[in-house]
Amino acid sequence: MKLVTYNIQYGIGLDGRYDVGRIAEAVRGADVIALQEVTRNNPRNGNHDMVAELGDALPDYFAAYGSNFEVNVGSHLEAGRAITTTFQLGNMVLSKTPIHLSRNLLLPRSRSLEAMNFQRGALEALIETPLGFIRFYSTHLDHRSPVERQSQIRFLRQRLLNYALEGGGLSGIPEIGLPDLPYPEAFIVMGDFNMLPGSPEYVELVGRPDHEFGMPLTADLAVDAAQRLDTPDLVTWVDPKRPDDASRHKRIDYVFTSASLAGALKRLWVDRQAVGSDHLPVWLETA
Repeated sequence: MKLVTYNIQYGIGLDGRYDVGRIAEAVRGADVIALQEVTRNNPRNGNHDMVAELGDALPDYFAAYGSNFEVNVGSHLEAGRAITTTFQLGNMVLSKTPIHLSRNLLLPRSRSLEAMNFQRGALEALIETPLGFIRFYSTHLDHRSPVERQSQIRFLRQRLLNYALEGGGLSGIPEIGLPDLPYPEAFIVMGDFNMLPGSPEYVELVGRPDHEFGMPLTADLAVDAAQRLDTPDLVTWVDPKRPDDASRHKRIDYVFTSASLAGALKRLWVDRQAVGSDHLPVWLETA
């Protein structure tokens, strides 16, 4: 199985051009795709409906989209009919096989008085894979504050670990004649976490290495696939204002899995040739 996560920055690349086609080509072939910064009616990219355009570019994928907010940008009456037009920004999951259940988890946030802040989310999708049913999350954390990111990680970690108790987005559906869905322990969380390896918020999710035994592998912590596979020198974000400045190249995009999937991890890499965003696609292959 091949997975990929990509923050597509509204479809705008390092060259300043909007091009959904090159986004689609960069992720085509993955079994599950997690995208962040997918928008509709965004003034920054010419008001494109990226959900529709990505669906057209990748027609053989099933898709779920979770908008984290909607802002009125020109809703109006037209011949007596109300036309709702909103700016939306959120995450997307695309899958080669049907998505059985999805929900959008809105992450904790605080009001910002200077730098722009907006509602963040993690889109959850239940998908059957060769490894069994797995919960996938396309995730985007705050970019301004490590304190807020830590709060978001704590909230997300509770959802990851308590899924069987909470029931995901829907439970008890035999009441309406549908078969109950599984409640798998296995999860894969992908996306733009805006944090550095070893930071407090990172430790909140995956733990801290022991001086003798290394990184713990326990059911209450996630596994950083790159760390587990000992993949060094990863860069997933390039500053579009200073693309040639190596000090502005960072690893802020990740693939995390449940401990139960650690043995299935095979290879992780970053597509350094992709130019469709200021981020780079991160790929994971499982055995």
